[in-house]
Amino acid sequence: MFKHSDESRHTVANEAVIEAIGISKTFGGAKALTNVSIRGVAGSIHAVTGENGAGKSTLMKILSGVHRPDAGELHVSGKIVKFHDSRAAREHGISTVFQEFTLLPNLSVAENLFLGREPGPRGWVNIRQMKARAKEILAALGVDIDPTQLAGQLSVGEQQLVEIAKGFATDASVFIFDEPTAALNGPEVEKLKSLIRSLKERGKAVFYISHRLEEIFSMCDTVTVLKDGTHVATLPTSELDERSLVTLMVGRQIDDLFPPRATQVGGNALRCDSVHPSDANRSFRLNRREIVGIAGLEGQGQRELLRSVAGVLSSQELRLEKCGDGSKTHVLDPASGVRGRLRQGVGFLPGDRKSEGLYLDLSIAENIAISTYQGSSLGAYASPNASLISNMMKHLGLRAKSPRSMVQTLSGGNQQKALLARALISEIDVLVIEEPTRGVDIGAKTEIYRLLRSFTEDNGAVLVSSSELPELIGLCDRILVVRGGHIVATIDGQDATEELVMSYALGTSGPHLKEAA
Repeated sequence: MFKHSDESRHTVANEAVIEAIGISKTFGGAKALTNVSIRGVAGSIHAVTGENGAGKSTLMKILSGVHRPDAGELHVSGKIVKFHDSRAAREHGISTVFQEFTLLPNLSVAENLFLGREPGPRGWVNIRQMKARAKEILAALGVDIDPTQLAGQLSVGEQQLVEIAKGFATDASVFIFDEPTAALNGPEVEKLKSLIRSLKERGKAVFYISHRLEEIFSMCDTVTVLKDGTHVATLPTSELDERSLVTLMVGRQIDDLFPPRATQVGGNALRCDSVHPSDANRSFRLNRREIVGIAGLEGQGQRELLRSVAGVLSSQELRLEKCGDGSKTHVLDPASGVRGRLRQGVGFLPGDRKSEGLYLDLSIAENIAISTYQGSSLGAYASPNASLISNMMKHLGLRAKSPRSMVQTLSGGNQQKALLARALISEIDVLVIEEPTRGVDIGAKTEIYRLLRSFTEDNGAVLVSSSELPELIGLCDRILVVRGGHIVATIDGQDATEELVMSYALGTSGPHLKEAA
């Protein structure tokens, strides 16, 4: 269970830098917020959390001038303000880092930092001064990025750091972060956390939208919980633990975030062997009725291993055998691709569901049924099996107005269920999945975990990777630890701890190969 950390915490003044009082907002007759209040205090990190659709992003967009409230007041430094647009909010010292960045890719980092505020006499830009000031700002934040580099050449993590530097360049007093770690790797996450803590130490008021409990408890001083557009509670994180916070978020007590592990596994569902006998530490077995996780530090080969199994990557170094319920097996063609794997009973859910998994301009029904159209005529595409799709949506608890609703209108959890429905409708018995709950609220997480376990109980097998180590430890029956492209340890789920997994990932422990039969 995550515990609140008091390290580097200090008492701060109780005076609000920014305050929203009685905010209400309606979109097309749907109430997004009803009488919600929140305050941001200097030198404090304030978490804003709740299930998808709770109103978190809407509230923050009102604070940042993107939306105007239908009712209520905004106060900045004790004075009533009205923001007509986001520029007005920035002029009042409010900087927002949304999930969709606002950097212009064809401009340099320095040009992005001072866009619209370029130093120099009227009508002229002092490029040398702009670069020098940009370098000073980046250095003050501990960001090692060349100010002359084009923004479009930066990684996602680097772009996020530049977005923060933009706010720092305007001397913002309030920083708003919307799910800032969702698309970052491990080192980038730690860099971002360090930078946000430095903003707190500089006396900034920080709002932090997140579903990730570890981040809330390790970083934030206060947490506000919203549900269905209403205020549930605002409490110091020191007065909460994981269980009590989850109860506030979902409106009911969740006794067990993860379902019970398998009591007995079945025979092999999949065999992965290296084609080189001397390289046996790239081999593993995936059994029926079990969930196996792949863990490791970023870039150590776990992604390539999982995607080779899924057919996304073609590997001539691995021999994959799909095992039937009996003794019959067949070798998977390395070049068969994801579609070929699907025909052989292996489904794949990518970590980035929006860019790699879903067809956002199609309906829920079309997204689910699209895997059944292989080999069919074009005319068949227009008439997906309505009853089959409806039953699958009901089975998975996929909540939507209609199967004809556009998939892009769904919450993250329901989009993930749509991808899962697509795989299950193809009658697979092996599921390969990346980041099973990325960008998903806590209530939907428990449902997805239950669905994965239900799939294995029906004689299926799951191979999963996740950047959230507690998720792998809580969910999996076994964990394969990968380092340098090799499986260096196989750990039983009930024996796994973060310290143990990381010790093998870092190479500080000896061999721990305990392959299941």
